[in-house]
Amino acid sequence: MPLSEYVSAIRGMIGSRLLILPGVTAVIVDGAGRYLLARHVAGDRWGFVGGGIEPLEDPRAALRREVQEELGLQVDIVAVLDSYGGADLTNEYPNGDVVSYVTTAYLCRLAEQPPILEKAELSAVGWFFPPEIKQLDRFEWIDRVIDDIRPDLHRPDSAQKASFHAIT
Repeated sequence: MPLSEYVSAIRGMIGSRLLILPGVTAVIVDGAGRYLLARHVAGDRWGFVGGGIEPLEDPRAALRREVQEELGLQVDIVAVLDSYGGADLTNEYPNGDVVSYVTTAYLCRLAEQPPILEKAELSAVGWFFPPEIKQLDRFEWIDRVIDDIRPDLHRPDSAQKASFHAIT
């Protein structure tokens, strides 16, 4: 996806220097405890669906928009999991731009089936159990997210009973 007008304007002022950007991540899980991962064209690795928050956009709205743009589907947000950032969420793009993302991960369920690829951003999607994910060529930071989820939350039917803050 091309740079937003907002990020382009900032890049016009700071060039390729480090830019910290807020993001959202959809941790989509099914009733069997599998995670929906997407193989991203940028980076050519497996990861969660997500993206940047636009200026003045509510993070939950950004999450729903990103899932709609990338999968063509709606999600139900079950809970806020945690926020992630740091070195493994920092990227230098081929044009030299350096970005450090800080993302909030949301536990989600698909409101409809099946996922539909947005070919511009994703080359494949698939459902994987946690042990299978460790075997994939993936963005390593997703391991932190999966490891942070309590075992009873790997199933969305039990996620509604969790102590996490439920979102309506």
